[in-house]
Amino acid sequence: MMDRRGFLKGAGTGLVAAGGVNAPAVIAQPRRFRLNLLTSWPAALDNLYGTAEYFAGRIEEMTDGDVRVRTSPGGAEVGALEVYDAVSSGAFEACHTAPYYFIGKNPAHGFFTALPFGMTLEQQNAWMTAGDGQALWDELNARDNLIAFPGGNTGAQCGGWFNVEINSPEDLQGLRMRFPGHGGRVMAKAGVNIQQLPGGEVFTAMERGALDAAEWVGPYDDQILGMQDVAKYYYLPSWAEPSAMLGFYFNLEIWNTFPADIRAQIQACCAEANNWMASQYLAKNPLALEELKAAGVQIKHFPDSVLEAFAQAAREINDEDMSNPDYARIHSSWSAFLERLRGWDQTNSFRYREFIYRDRG
Repeated sequence: MMDRRGFLKGAGTGLVAAGGVNAPAVIAQPRRFRLNLLTSWPAALDNLYGTAEYFAGRIEEMTDGDVRVRTSPGGAEVGALEVYDAVSSGAFEACHTAPYYFIGKNPAHGFFTALPFGMTLEQQNAWMTAGDGQALWDELNARDNLIAFPGGNTGAQCGGWFNVEINSPEDLQGLRMRFPGHGGRVMAKAGVNIQQLPGGEVFTAMERGALDAAEWVGPYDDQILGMQDVAKYYYLPSWAEPSAMLGFYFNLEIWNTFPADIRAQIQACCAEANNWMASQYLAKNPLALEELKAAGVQIKHFPDSVLEAFAQAAREINDEDMSNPDYARIHSSWSAFLERLRGWDQTNSFRYREFIYRDRG
């Protein structure tokens, strides 16, 4: 047993000389790795918190019990937005969270969840896997004694819940809204008073009237949180999060003590979890949206004038952040990769979708 961090690593091999022709030459003693995995999610959210549980189950199966993971909901051991520091310091071994919660430390963290008017799920995965995304993330995280891997993606989110209609940019002025990441900064520039709250506190804040609006994820999670009971209007699309990647973070010192095969299996399970979450949202969101409609929720779309105001504010935020050398360097890779993908998408998949949805209104 090691220190207070609760990390247990017993690795060793017992060598026994063969006593006869049929006796085994080597008897391997079992290795045991125990990880405390913090999360930023309420346990009720079975896609978000469920992804951490999925990872825990898969790594135990894949390693035949050599690696076992104990998950905990946001706030159970540390605050939902404090998990990054808890793992960086070594107080805990790992966490599952959204990188853009930590743009206050460095705006470059936003690239690894979502930037307004940025990458779709497929584009984000491609940049992380076939572009420079993972290497750039490694460099950024190593400064805080961390290493992280893609750990889920919500896909396209929604624009948020409002208790007033948004017909023009003027309707945004003075609204109190929960909105994370760079999207929240854009909203602030557009005149919204932004408050940062973990998911478990959003419903209560709306119910008590402390918020006029809130953005969380999408129909499936929002329905579980009960947002339909505290807001009148549900706005689409999510200009701020056309996809939202999450991450599994590990304390780098602890990570470096793992044997190569354990590191490889952890990374493989992160990749499985990344795909699992995306598939869950894609399958469940359409059904949840229909249920919300049937329950009387008014589904709205931001008018072009409002989207244009968001786009202008996003450009201004981006210009401000370019003074940060990390942001500017990562943006160079991210934007060049995205431009190539959008050219291909516009020529091919976009034309296909345009034809398929032409008669659906």
